[in-house]
Amino acid sequence: MKIGVNVLNFGPGTDPGVLRAWAHTVEGLGFDLLMVSDHVAVTPDVAERYPAPFYEPFTTLSWLAGITTRVRLGTTVLIAPYRHPLLTARMAANLDDLSGGRLVLGVGVGWARQEFAALGVPFERRGRITDEHLREVRAAWADTSSYGHRRIPVWVGGNSGAGMRRAVRFGDAWHPLRVTVPWLRGAVERLEEYAAEEGLPVPALAPRIALRLTRTPVNGPERLAGEGTVDQVMEDLAQLRLLGAESVVLDPYGGDPDETHRPQAAWQALATVAAHLAPRPSDATELP
Repeated sequence: MKIGVNVLNFGPGTDPGVLRAWAHTVEGLGFDLLMVSDHVAVTPDVAERYPAPFYEPFTTLSWLAGITTRVRLGTTVLIAPYRHPLLTARMAANLDDLSGGRLVLGVGVGWARQEFAALGVPFERRGRITDEHLREVRAAWADTSSYGHRRIPVWVGGNSGAGMRRAVRFGDAWHPLRVTVPWLRGAVERLEEYAAEEGLPVPALAPRIALRLTRTPVNGPERLAGEGTVDQVMEDLAQLRLLGAESVVLDPYGGDPDETHRPQAAWQALATVAAHLAPRPSDATELP
């Protein structure tokens, strides 16, 4: 099971130097994947949670590709309705090529109504637009004379039934965000049912979970996977492995933009997890 990190590419404490330090930390600690999020217009609803500066994901990952060598690079998640599908197809293919085949394209429908309005995209049609977007991206990549023979993994986000069905139809993996282990256990069963209804393979499981380490255990049915003592987090990862997760992305962002001024706290949490993950001999000879 590959372990990745959601890197904060936004906020008042983020600048090129901090992004460089994030990349060196994630790769230096031995994590397999570095992912960033996506917004285009930092409207008030976006700014409340993800304030400016907001570094656009394709631009940022292209730059980070040049200062990393091993770690895979991805989006968690690219908001599909914000771009023309042919632009997404071209930028993703170019980034994959320039990074040596290291891209993972995570895609979602989006949630910020004011941002949709600023971009002139109908919020109510975002699900249908995303379906068509993914269909056209895959059709574009089928033109190997233009895009080559690259195989870019597509992770489809969304915790709803619609998101799960979208992952079955268009994704290589389902990428749910910030869930509890019991909820995910039931959701995996529903994912299998949706795949059977569609007559399609069950997509891989690649959740993004919280990373919030505490000194004392966190209990209760609402505890998110990744919250609690390091022993609880390691048990969560073990349970996700048993559920068939091929990748898990750790998200150290707690929701307060002021955290971007103190990335060292997140780096220390990641170092603690990395120390408990090592050694991982089964992964030693695998391409991340």
